[in-house]
Amino acid sequence: MAMTAGDGLNHEEEFERAWTDRGNTRIELPPVDVNRVLGGHYRTGEPLTFTRTMLWDMEVKKAFRPDLYIPSVVTEGSARTWDRRAAAGGAEAFVRCSEQRLRLDPARRGLVLERVFLNPARQSATFIGAAELLDEDGNLLRAGRGQPLFHVEHSAGGEESRPLNRWRIVYLTERPKQELIDRFTTAGEAWLREFFEVYIRRDLRMELTRRRDA
Repeated sequence: MAMTAGDGLNHEEEFERAWTDRGNTRIELPPVDVNRVLGGHYRTGEPLTFTRTMLWDMEVKKAFRPDLYIPSVVTEGSARTWDRRAAAGGAEAFVRCSEQRLRLDPARRGLVLERVFLNPARQSATFIGAAELLDEDGNLLRAGRGQPLFHVEHSAGGEESRPLNRWRIVYLTERPKQELIDRFTTAGEAWLREFFEVYIRRDLRMELTRRRDA
């Protein structure tokens, strides 16, 4: 049966349940020291210390508009959210859909359906992938089948003036798929992930350029 945001799901418990299933494909990237990368690889129009408050603000904005903050992955204008509900402690849940590039076949795209939970107390955003969801008008949506369903957790750690960006993803597979693990762990990116660059330019309204001499 298709689900909505408010059907009793504990998003964080569901993520941990999938994470501890050793048949699934689990990837956890090293925490990103935002200001170390920013200072070592970028020039800004004025001095910038990226804060943990900014990091969480970015995660919230990105949760609602992934097409704005991850344009290399999410098709422009494809992101929609609905069934937004308040939870205890200022947390909230909602449903999201978007067209995304497939991880192992970036030339193709598919519909991704997610049930989202934003927890300001933990400063974590949890995305639970779904095969089917009802849209805001009660119509049935089905996720694309070009890749396994996946859950994602983004979170902010570290100190206010030295935040850490943390990221985990788990694909629901019968056994771990090395090709998916390799897709994330062999990139060796020197730069901040694109959503940081978008946030600094778009929300902080600050000039940002990559240093080619770093």
